[in-house]
Amino acid sequence: MDRRQVLAYRIAEHGLHRTARDVADLAVVRAGLQDSMRDTALLALVARLGGEVTPASLEDDERLVLAWTLRGAPHYHLRADLPEAIRALIPLDDADALARMLWQRKEMAATGLAATEVLFTAAAALRKVVTKPMTKGAVSTAVTKALPPSFSRWCRGCNATHIQEQLMRIATPHGGIRLVAGASPATLAPLEGRGRLRKTPDPAAATAVLERYLRLNGPASPGDAAEFAGTARAVVDRTWPADLAEVRVEGKTRYLPSDRLAALENPPEPGFVRLLPPLDPFVQARDKALLVPEPARRKEVWKMLGNPGVLLADGDIAGTWRTKGSGAKLAFTVTAFDPLPPAVREEADAEAARVAAARGFERHTLTWAG
Repeated sequence: MDRRQVLAYRIAEHGLHRTARDVADLAVVRAGLQDSMRDTALLALVARLGGEVTPASLEDDERLVLAWTLRGAPHYHLRADLPEAIRALIPLDDADALARMLWQRKEMAATGLAATEVLFTAAAALRKVVTKPMTKGAVSTAVTKALPPSFSRWCRGCNATHIQEQLMRIATPHGGIRLVAGASPATLAPLEGRGRLRKTPDPAAATAVLERYLRLNGPASPGDAAEFAGTARAVVDRTWPADLAEVRVEGKTRYLPSDRLAALENPPEPGFVRLLPPLDPFVQARDKALLVPEPARRKEVWKMLGNPGVLLADGDIAGTWRTKGSGAKLAFTVTAFDPLPPAVREEADAEAARVAAARGFERHTLTWAG
């Protein structure tokens, strides 16, 4: 398989052909829809459903719940799917728990306790603290006092000592805690009908997370799936799905659920334009070199801070975009990697109108750069 065929398959699996009519029909929502930056989830849905999505329709949809789940990032899940998503986050062992701390692994190891003990101690404390909606700051202050000092650190930005950020994030779902959609500042609340604190791993649930990743972003490697799940490759090897097809992509061995092989072999033509927001599920695939082969262009798409949105045109990432709001107007600046035909530019302008409307702006402008 060459990269163009793989991208065509992924575009279809991600629902970017706009064949779905409802949020619940989208595979990206069933897998967990990240909402880490302003309007990411909203605009990801606009790209897949058209102009029928608004902040209110997303935040007030009782079928959806927002929680810190995969990699400790906020994700929308279907309420019916959230219990399995949380079970998938229960570490298989201490190595798994430590890996899920990501950039703060050293801090968790420095407690001198088993990583699972640290995680579930924090989860139990959070469960006791969050019995009603509370701001993140209030929760952090209360739970820091209830935990051993080794679970916390001095934060220069906050000018205070508080629980390790990633520990708080990965512990909250186990504590039966969600995020309040649309709240500012960030607000936590108890999950409705939350049961007891569960500590027993569920390998089948962990496998389901990997399988959904491979369906959306396959063919992919175990390392790609591990990075998406927020754990170590060795953990993924223990929960790797069965019934996978082995596929050669650009000379490398990759994997895909066997029942999706026919779809990969004959994907629909992606002859359209979409404006995908920063951290859209499509650009969350971990094989960035496949998505954008040129290193200089990859640096424009994935930055250390402040990723732009991406322009998807005729089945490829064709550029980036940013916006600036002023009053009732949202100004778009689109930087194309290569010259684009007038028809693509017209479609991009129509997509910009949808994005502006979804964000509540009355009008928009679009300027081409580069």
